[in-house]
Amino acid sequence: MKSLLRRRRLLSGALVPAAIGLALRPAGAVVVLDSTWRAEGGRTGRESEGFGAHEALARQPQFASVMSLSEDDGESWDTASGTWIGNMAGPGGSLQGVVLTSGHNFEPGEGADNYLYRTLAGTVRRGVRLDIHPLYNRSNNERSGYDAAIVRLDRAVTDAGPAPALYGGRDEKGRPIVMVGYGMRGIGSVGENADYNDGGTPAAATNVVDEAMDAVVPPPKGDDGGNWLQVTLRREGEGAGRLDGLLGSGDSGGSAWMQVGMQVGMQTERSGWAIVGINANGTGNATYGEHSEFARVSGLRDWILRLAPGARFVG
Repeated sequence: MKSLLRRRRLLSGALVPAAIGLALRPAGAVVVLDSTWRAEGGRTGRESEGFGAHEALARQPQFASVMSLSEDDGESWDTASGTWIGNMAGPGGSLQGVVLTSGHNFEPGEGADNYLYRTLAGTVRRGVRLDIHPLYNRSNNERSGYDAAIVRLDRAVTDAGPAPALYGGRDEKGRPIVMVGYGMRGIGSVGENADYNDGGTPAAATNVVDEAMDAVVPPPKGDDGGNWLQVTLRREGEGAGRLDGLLGSGDSGGSAWMQVGMQVGMQTERSGWAIVGINANGTGNATYGEHSEFARVSGLRDWILRLAPGARFVG
């Protein structure tokens, strides 16, 4: 088990000064292997050109529900991320889109209308209701597993594919995942760095869950409440896959996905994708040996279903 109160960085858009105790620092799109970045055309002076394979992965249709968030009226779309999980009845019976994202994307006093929400296809919606998980206390040293929020949109989302499944099982450890988001990029030898950005294009990376922490009930005061998943950026010679990576600033609220068994008639086929985590935070500057962490969706099931009763859990 990891040490409980360690230095982490949040995956949102603004840095927290390192002088404040156990510095919490943000994270964004993806930090990838140096070798893959070079093979994809990245080099000095053309740093942003080495992410083609990771952009193609993010654009696969099963990840179409991942959305970009803008807090400057649409001028930029790399501040934060979210995932549409379905349309549900709102006031008067009208349908509203429902977005799963990170709680730390919202400062105290901010509401759902602090952002615009855009689908990959380009449709923009406004937020009208915000619910942050009641156990999230804004310390990601203690409550990264509950760093979650649900946003209701002003209208339905109709161009993000079918509503995704969410994973309700406990079999994440040792399994490969794909993490998707919008935000800052980089390579493993450097970490996240603005020179590698291209401005609001989604990217994805693969990795393997190396730690899965169960929820601690009740959550201990001043200590880790659990309910998180973790991945580590390994080097090319340490068994890393070609598209492996970590999260960077602006990926906060995006999602981690895993292939799971889906019920098809009387048989179960291991062919569907489900959301297993909400992009939350990480350690250091996202270089080799550092970690990304996710709020574990299976431990949020009751809360999600209370606010979004139409959400579909599998596993």
